Amino acid sequence: MITEVASFKASTSGRLYLVPTPIGNLGDLSPRAVEVLQTVDLIAAEDTRNTQKLLNHFQIKTKQISFHEHNTQQRLPELVAKLKQGLQIAQVSDAGMPSISDPGQELVQACIQVQIPVVPLTGPNAALTALIASGLVPQPFYFYGFLPRKQQEWQAALAQLKNLTATFILYESPYRIQKTVEHLGQVLGTGRQLVLARELTKVHEAFLRGTIGEVQEYFAQNQPRGEYVVLVQGQLQTVEKTWSELEVQQEVQSQIQAGQKPNVAIKTVAKQAHWERQAVYNLYHGLE
Repeated sequence: MITEVASFKASTSGRLYLVPTPIGNLGDLSPRAVEVLQTVDLIAAEDTRNTQKLLNHFQIKTKQISFHEHNTQQRLPELVAKLKQGLQIAQVSDAGMPSISDPGQELVQACIQVQIPVVPLTGPNAALTALIASGLVPQPFYFYGFLPRKQQEWQAALAQLKNLTATFILYESPYRIQKTVEHLGQVLGTGRQLVLARELTKVHEAFLRGTIGEVQEYFAQNQPRGEYVVLVQGQLQTVEKTWSELEVQQEVQSQIQAGQKPNVAIKTVAKQAHWERQAVYNLYHGLE
């Protein structure tokens, strides 16, 4: 039998707050996030030194405890025990949303198993921030994160991603971005549209847009700088042509005779026949 766990219903246990932190600009920390970090009993931080800079900026005095990928199994029972005792705990990563390419998932699962309320706060996320400014189709999209390092594993991952028709999103460091773009070219070809967003929300924020091949050429002349969000155009769906050249020509002529302007007729027929507009244009004007 399943049970609904209300986030703010009176409970003898504490609550786990998942608090997104700025991905670059400290001004992106929400007022609610500041309030939660000020009022909880403990902050579980991926890197206490990094989080302390954020806390100092907002004059937050709350005690921290480290919680990262190397001490997860040690910390889990300790944090869950504190929550059971009624302590309120906020979990943060170095930047962005906890659990998204960062620690957090295991702690959330452990809390769910013993029905400790998990309270997510809204806030900064590098993948979505880059997506809405990319110019690529934003819906649907697929978030992958960091590609595996071993050759067989990244090849297998890209072989699956290659067939997605949705925009997909990767994260990459400045030290591996050139290799990742090369890998994309090897598996997907060099014609796909690619957007690289770096240093998001910081003073050196920049977007590089072009085909995979053009981005490869760019990096041959320019050194990568900063952390990257990599957005890749989904595979374009192709529809078999079902109209012959004669049928296309006749339909264009028919629409023009009915009073339609040639360019409008060409565009309309291209859509109806699942032809490229340029191909219909060339056929009508005898350019092919």
